Amino acid sequence: MNTARAALVHMCSADDWKSALAEGELRPASLQESGFVHLSTPEQVHLPANRLYAGRTDLVLLRIEHERLSSPIRWEAGIPADPDGMVFPHLYGPLPTTSVISVTPYRPGADGRFAPLED
Repeated sequence: MNTARAALVHMCSADDWKSALAEGELRPASLQESGFVHLSTPEQVHLPANRLYAGRTDLVLLRIEHERLSSPIRWEAGIPADPDGMVFPHLYGPLPTTSVISVTPYRPGADGRFAPLED
């Protein structure tokens, strides 16, 4: 994967997104706890979605424009359960709402599990 040109997404609850719009940026708990905002590519977003949010129906996917970010992105390993060699994008700063180019509902299938997306 060409990480420099990979599409980026962030998933959050619709309520978190509404709050971010009022503030001008999204600051999920991971920013305070780990120092970064978890991002994914469309092809890999189902992995953390299934680990953390299986069955939830209140999520949205934020598609992000690289050029609108002012904080650095680093591609780093996920957890041992992820496929060998898979790296995830981490944004080392808050996610500005102006960097989000689309917001779409992200719903699981009838079995409560999320499927990979097409880029």
